[in-house]
Amino acid sequence: MPSPLKVAVIGAGVSGLVAARELQREGHDVVVFEKSNHVGGTWFYDPKTESDPLGIDPTRDPVHGSLYLSLRTNLPRQLMDFSDYPFAKRESGDPRTFPGHEEVLRFLEDFAGEFGIRGLTRFETEVVKVERKGSEWTVESRTSRLGDSVSREEFDAVVVCSGHFSVPKLGEVPGIDTWRRPTFIPITTEFLNLSRIRHVVILIGLGPSSFDLSREISQVAKEVHVATRLSSDSPSLKFENYQNITFHTTIKRVYEDGLVAFEDGFSVYADAIIHCTGYKYDLPFLVTNGTVTVEDNRVGPLYKHVFPPALAPWLSFIGLTSKDPVFHIIELQCKWVARVLSGKIMLPTEEEMMESVKEYYQLMEKNGLPKHYTHFIYPLQGDYKHWLIEQLGLPALKEWKENMYEECIKNLDQMNHSYRDQWDDIYWDNIIQSSQN
Repeated sequence: MPSPLKVAVIGAGVSGLVAARELQREGHDVVVFEKSNHVGGTWFYDPKTESDPLGIDPTRDPVHGSLYLSLRTNLPRQLMDFSDYPFAKRESGDPRTFPGHEEVLRFLEDFAGEFGIRGLTRFETEVVKVERKGSEWTVESRTSRLGDSVSREEFDAVVVCSGHFSVPKLGEVPGIDTWRRPTFIPITTEFLNLSRIRHVVILIGLGPSSFDLSREISQVAKEVHVATRLSSDSPSLKFENYQNITFHTTIKRVYEDGLVAFEDGFSVYADAIIHCTGYKYDLPFLVTNGTVTVEDNRVGPLYKHVFPPALAPWLSFIGLTSKDPVFHIIELQCKWVARVLSGKIMLPTEEEMMESVKEYYQLMEKNGLPKHYTHFIYPLQGDYKHWLIEQLGLPALKEWKENMYEECIKNLDQMNHSYRDQWDDIYWDNIIQSSQN
């Protein structure tokens, strides 16, 4: 059996916690680096406001997270658990099938405690540089409570679990340089004092944050206008019982006096603009001399979104995929990485992995998909999970999980904002029970 490896895990969010557990199970010596003082990553709500509301000033004191106060899961508990660690309802917790973010954080904190991950974690320690030197990786880190001194340590392998919800990806708004009214990203909206928004608010984007915040803000604003790439007359662009929310095509231009003109010809004077346009993949600490690059949210080249062929298996990435049941995908990726490093699973040759990546990129190009869709795996998330399961030799995927995920996606696509509270728990409990008999 191969000797245990010394492995650095960067980040103690969902990916880092699960990676640490699976690596430890394989007997590896694990060190987790976490720049905050807590586990949970993006699921930790920080009430601190950004000094720069758009998060673009490099000298700002950043809020490392993407939560807004009212955020609630858009997937049910059954799709946010792990294979041997259920996301059960707690007697004193949030009992809803789609709970608030506090309940998810408590679940992750319990997970970290159950498997001793805190003891492996160096909190308040920011990784500032990761570089391959010879046959080892040098990790340079800075611990905030010890000042600005940088420490260096050698590892056999590095697993990057740093997430992609810290650097905002702002929408393109012609004229924004002369705009003189407030502009925000979602994590700062709770500090906007919504009771003071008496007039008109513009939201850019139609993702989960826009889905939730547009309805929340509409309760105190006179008008809410959502700018989206979808056609403004699409029948799906409608919120029942929210008559003051209107959808438009993208913003054509904004003006210094507060006027916002949309491509569909509509214009309105607005009091604030909120960017609900997602986040950028950012790996400022990683030095590979161009072997791994980040371009338009494509981290690559990566074999199956995890291993860079030229540096495999000694460098890997967990949790880059989007539009998927993320907890389940992450667990499978972590098991795969851990077993590859243990020598229990063999990767293809570098050439074969690179050819697989090229074929994937060519398929995207053929289907007209832009680079920033590289890690969006829906609607092929089932195929991806089946592939990982096959590599790991695990039992086949339970069909009800995929059906449950598809039901959530259908409701989100149809903009059914009330599906979380109308969820038929009895129906799904029966389906799950039948699958176990």
